[in-house]
Amino acid sequence: MNPERRPDRPLRSAVVERREQLSPQLVRLHCRSEDLVGTELPFTDHYIKIAFGDATRTYTVRSFDSATGRMAVDFVVHGTDGLAGPWAASVEPGAQFQFRGPGGKWAPSDEHTSFVFVGDESAAPAICAALEALPAGASATVLLEIEHADSTFPVPDGDAVDLRWVVRDGARPGERLAAAVRELDAPDDAAWFVHGVAEMIKDVRRLLFVERNVPRDVVSISGYWRLGLTEDSWQASKHDFVAAIEAEEQQASA
Repeated sequence: MNPERRPDRPLRSAVVERREQLSPQLVRLHCRSEDLVGTELPFTDHYIKIAFGDATRTYTVRSFDSATGRMAVDFVVHGTDGLAGPWAASVEPGAQFQFRGPGGKWAPSDEHTSFVFVGDESAAPAICAALEALPAGASATVLLEIEHADSTFPVPDGDAVDLRWVVRDGARPGERLAAAVRELDAPDDAAWFVHGVAEMIKDVRRLLFVERNVPRDVVSISGYWRLGLTEDSWQASKHDFVAAIEAEEQQASA
């Protein structure tokens, strides 16, 4: 049975100020929302739900300035496929749009000195925002899956960040990323942030929770999307998908 529907957040407005091409598959829109001026966003995985008629599409806020209401939002673009991607690839400065949110619930905690970030392009904004908010003295290992070797984009770096690109190059999304996580020698005390395609999430959950007995309270893990499904279909089925995974994990751990 699906959980009760959460009440909708207020509908807000924003205007596009600038469009930036980060990679062949990633577009950043620099926007401003008067409705968000003075709002504090304490997390690094904040997201907004952009309204397209009766449909909504969820995107992570890459950066936000409370004083001005300016925010950057990144979009994965696959040509003419999808609803929000083609819009983001062609929208002009001055265009207005409506959205709900921001929501969010995770940020790097100063209780940890090492972090592992795993994701595809859809999780890149949250991962990059988290890297900019690492506690003093903390280190991070980052596994980011991209389409091709020339599909890289700017990621916060430094001596504390070990960035590793995982190239799909025709493989099923998430397959090589899950394999890279399996090969990773992560610190025992690391906190994990793992988000992206649902099929990868299923594999990594089993690795972390069943095979390696990583405590669940140090792992933020969720599917942002699923192969072959629209966001509406994925959100409608996500609860059952996760419940089935949890049942499998309990049986494997018994």
